Amino acid sequence: MNKSILVTKRDGNKEAINLDKIHRVINWAAEGLENVSVSQVELRSHIQFYDGIRTSDIHETIIRAAADLISQDAPDYQYLAARLAIFHLRKKAYNQFTPPPLYEHVKKLVDAKRYDPHLLEDYTQEEFEQMDKIIDHWRDMTFSYAAVKQLEGKYLVQNRVTGEIYESAQFLYILVAACLFAHYPKQTRLSFIKRFYDAVSTFKISLPTPIMSGVRTPTRQFSSCVLIECDDSLDSINATASAIVKYVSQRAGIGVNAGRIRALGSSIRGGEAFHTGCIPFYKYFQTAVKSCSQGGVRGGAATVFYPIWHLEVESLLVLRNNRGVEENRVRHLDYGVQINKLMYQRLIKNENITLFSPSDVPGLYDAFFADQAKFDELYQKYEQDVNIRKRVVKAVELFALLMQERASTGRIYIQNVDHCNTHSPFNAQLAPVHQSNLCMEIALPTKPLNNINDENGEIALCTLSAFNLGKIESLDDFEELADLTVRALDSLLDYQDYPVPAAKNSSVNRRTLGIGVINYAYYLAKHGVKYSDGSANNLTHRTFEAMQYYLLKASNNLAKEKGACTLFNQTTYSQGILPIDTYKKDLDTLTKEPLHYDWESLRESIKKHGLRNSTLSALMPSETSSQISNATNGIEPPRGFVSVKASKDGILRQVVPDYKDLKNFYELLWQIPNNTGYLHLVGIMQKFVDQSISANTNYDPTKFPNDKVPMKQLLADLLTAYKFGVKTLYYHNTRDGAEDVQGDIALTHSDDGCEGGACKI
Repeated sequence: MNKSILVTKRDGNKEAINLDKIHRVINWAAEGLENVSVSQVELRSHIQFYDGIRTSDIHETIIRAAADLISQDAPDYQYLAARLAIFHLRKKAYNQFTPPPLYEHVKKLVDAKRYDPHLLEDYTQEEFEQMDKIIDHWRDMTFSYAAVKQLEGKYLVQNRVTGEIYESAQFLYILVAACLFAHYPKQTRLSFIKRFYDAVSTFKISLPTPIMSGVRTPTRQFSSCVLIECDDSLDSINATASAIVKYVSQRAGIGVNAGRIRALGSSIRGGEAFHTGCIPFYKYFQTAVKSCSQGGVRGGAATVFYPIWHLEVESLLVLRNNRGVEENRVRHLDYGVQINKLMYQRLIKNENITLFSPSDVPGLYDAFFADQAKFDELYQKYEQDVNIRKRVVKAVELFALLMQERASTGRIYIQNVDHCNTHSPFNAQLAPVHQSNLCMEIALPTKPLNNINDENGEIALCTLSAFNLGKIESLDDFEELADLTVRALDSLLDYQDYPVPAAKNSSVNRRTLGIGVINYAYYLAKHGVKYSDGSANNLTHRTFEAMQYYLLKASNNLAKEKGACTLFNQTTYSQGILPIDTYKKDLDTLTKEPLHYDWESLRESIKKHGLRNSTLSALMPSETSSQISNATNGIEPPRGFVSVKASKDGILRQVVPDYKDLKNFYELLWQIPNNTGYLHLVGIMQKFVDQSISANTNYDPTKFPNDKVPMKQLLADLLTAYKFGVKTLYYHNTRDGAEDVQGDIALTHSDDGCEGGACKI
């Protein structure tokens, strides 16, 4: 290497390149790691150096050189690259490797309006000095490279225009804890801060994007999910669009229930005008969603919900596809199609489905969610009424269109609205669930707004977090983690701001939480069981029983301290009804695992003292937050031992946890023969989870004749999910983007597409 190369330092001065210094830094980063070569990183870096190169560019070149070597045979390069990236990040944030004292740091960033001023109002300098002793900055060295880049890109407080970074990860964790426990009594709050900090900084608890990026900043909106219901009026449609803009701008994903909007050609003002139908209003919602970029953290996104029996359904199902013209497509929204048992029965019996405009069939839309027997009665009555506008379609053709669009776009989702209301923490007569959210794991009551300040409307918010199953050594570990998570998220509900009154009313009165899991695939591999063959069924039953039991216990204990949530009387929990009472009994054919916890004592305590939170659990996708914890994604099987994700910093590679020891135990996504075992596991989880689950279906066309996934297979999986109580289905993934060609769509009750009893619902 030519030592005459000059380096441009951060202050603008130039000096000769110091290869010994570079060697020492890489050597430091490689300490204790296996199968990493310092010389190989140096060699790859040196060939990219040039005269006048800036020191920051040298750092980035070395980091990229190490990151390019990450592989399943040499996974520790992900830690070598991470340590180098942490070194570089701290230099950018603090102009030195060692972080400053916490109090100095907070004071500086409050003065710069980067941190919430309440931090200095609520805590003394002495308390910050005590927190400083709690912090272990060396925990930064446990991040993988992908985690550091996600932190740098999404979570650390920064100037997103200039790219300046102002903090490192351990300050993020301690200050999130400080914000969430600020209003606890002074004699106990530092203990809670320490416990919570230790849990999040060692990856036992995973926090979602809005909390990681927002708590400690002046922007106080941290709910991940916002559910907005739209009525069939211009005032409500305008209020819905306004609410979308307010929440998209504050980092929330949106669910919009637009199922009440009347169909094209419906009468307006007694026949004075024809209604333009749903599509123009969906376009209006799309414009609202895309109007804000969420502060550079992520793009705005929304899922719109409607019932499968809507008169316009055949036009709505194709809104995402690439055929058609812009006038009859709304391609930048996702869609949730709502189904219930009667619709599935029409499919199984090869009968017809009758389509209506909700405006023409009084009571039908509400009964669809709140009362299944009443829905059946009204639906059949309206089918016989010759005076009501309707269209009759073959059920198999409508479902085939649904599954064809789901397969070709991957983004047409399913909500089984009856399961969402019969196996629900809410009394469907008092607080029916009309929709889900962007990612299909939330199931909460909503009411339409008539204007943006309508206090009678209800926008549902859900605040999320997750347990890292990879860190669970004993199922009783859930007790401490549940207590910390429930307390922290419950505090968040009072700490955050509410831009819309209808959202505050719902959040403060219902206090809904959605706590899920990450690292499930690793958890299965660690226990030597698989997705596909039923071997994980009993473990999954035990695990999710423990999780829900301790979550309910934590919320019950909090209710004893602070009181039950105001609308506790609208939950089934208030009647002593628990998830273990209302699940689909077909699940008993999949596992004979008994219940292991004292549910009867808990039931009595809940009836006596209530719950602080109407809901406790929901299983979310957790794509980027799993990366932070170096965990597998949510409940999903990994696609490969090394996940590869594109980012603005290039390709991010991440190796599955404990690859060297567990490579023979992981079951990769495309090794799984079909969706059946996975859907069974989701059903078992759903027995305990009180909201819903972001569950995906996956298809490898090469496993089928002529490389085509048969329609009967898609329908059979849909029916299997319904049979075992699955509330929602999220993505439809097809391997390598291969196209699902839909042929052979006939499905009768005797077809082998329904073998295994999938059709018995």
